[in-house]
Amino acid sequence: MDAPDSIPPRTVRGAGLCRNLHWLAGGQTTPRELSEIHLDAIARLDPQLRAFVDVRPELVREQADAAERRRREGPLGRLDGIPIAVKDNFDVAGLPTTAGLASRRERVAQHDAHAVARLRAAGAVLIGKTNLDEGALGAATDNPHFGASHNPFRHGWTAGGSSGGSAAAVAAGLAVAALGSDTLGSVRIPASYCGVCALKPTHGEISARGLAPAARRLDAVGVLAREVGDLSVLLHVLAGYDADDPRSRRRRVALSPPDWEPGALRTGLLPDLAAAGVQRDVIEVFESAVAKLRHELGGQRALDFSDWPWPRMRRAGLLLMEAEMLRTFAGDLEDRAHPVSPAFRGMLDYAARQSAADYVAADRTLDAAVLKARRVFAQVDVLVMPATPQGAFPLEAPVPDSQADLTAFASLAACPAVCIPMGTLPDGMPIGMQFVGAPGSDLRLLELAEVCAAALDAAPEYPVSDER
Repeated sequence: MDAPDSIPPRTVRGAGLCRNLHWLAGGQTTPRELSEIHLDAIARLDPQLRAFVDVRPELVREQADAAERRRREGPLGRLDGIPIAVKDNFDVAGLPTTAGLASRRERVAQHDAHAVARLRAAGAVLIGKTNLDEGALGAATDNPHFGASHNPFRHGWTAGGSSGGSAAAVAAGLAVAALGSDTLGSVRIPASYCGVCALKPTHGEISARGLAPAARRLDAVGVLAREVGDLSVLLHVLAGYDADDPRSRRRRVALSPPDWEPGALRTGLLPDLAAAGVQRDVIEVFESAVAKLRHELGGQRALDFSDWPWPRMRRAGLLLMEAEMLRTFAGDLEDRAHPVSPAFRGMLDYAARQSAADYVAADRTLDAAVLKARRVFAQVDVLVMPATPQGAFPLEAPVPDSQADLTAFASLAACPAVCIPMGTLPDGMPIGMQFVGAPGSDLRLLELAEVCAAALDAAPEYPVSDER
């Protein structure tokens, strides 16, 4: 067996969760060594990347030492010793939960969020809390209070959002995986921009208790990792009924098993991506990827989405977020010592000017989305499309309104969705492919995404270059 120090730190940082677990089981590394490798990378790289807003090395080492004891003496958790980052809108006991707001820097959580507690119970080492858009309302992670998270592929370019810090940390090898939240696309958009994998599960499959709410009917706990198989492991750890979460999903039957037959698979595609607002360079990468997957995607058919106005449906979901945030962040809006940004206040002021009837109209969009999804998945097993209409862009450039147009469908319809890297745009930046399935098809979707990711072989070499 190789000596414990035989694996170069860069190799460790570029490996997925399952490979790290293999090395831990074989004694080729230890929880403390894994933590030190990632803490060192954070100390060197994060002052420029700004993926994290709170890293406490002494707490990380305490967790790693506890994981080492469990590996010697038992009982052993599923993730024992694996460094995982947590988006800073999840409660972690003893740490502030800022949700991207300066007014919450000293608001220390008394209890772990349900998903964080599941990670901790599985032995994960919580490496730090990651940056996000102010109030998780945005898709660029250009935070006026904590700074902008930079894309590991190109400094000065957006990592996406609102889980941009989580995606950047995973792509740059500062964490093996990361916890994020997804309300209209907030793990899938940054995954697409940063070249990593992400899962937004069926709504309610993972409890959102302890997550600062954006829109409770849309909020989903998401995960980001470098390999699709890692997402499956994390889903098994995190999923489960929580009686204290009113939207937690109690299954009458288990999640659908991964038993699709490629020859019988029915894949749905959008007939006109340009009409859905997708940029030409993204369409070309997507069409090339679909051509490479002609065997994996089975029978393909174009679906009629002429009854789905992409921008209007996304805007309805955004109004639900803005309206609920008026209540969630009421105290923060009144805090004159730590004022919110004019942009954040302006978005919430917009919601304040809308009527109750406007809110009801937006809320009914969710019913329309559920019915649309039922019609779609009566015809096909999976809907495949780009994750984002465009790739990453410079931080100083205008933020496109359309970032969440394609991701909003799964959110509004409460469907699971998986994002994988599908290729590189002409400017050298990655772009993602999205798989959407019927509620409860999470495991099937992950299996298909893993097969397609292997066939495409489009993921970058991790960690993304330290010199970029």
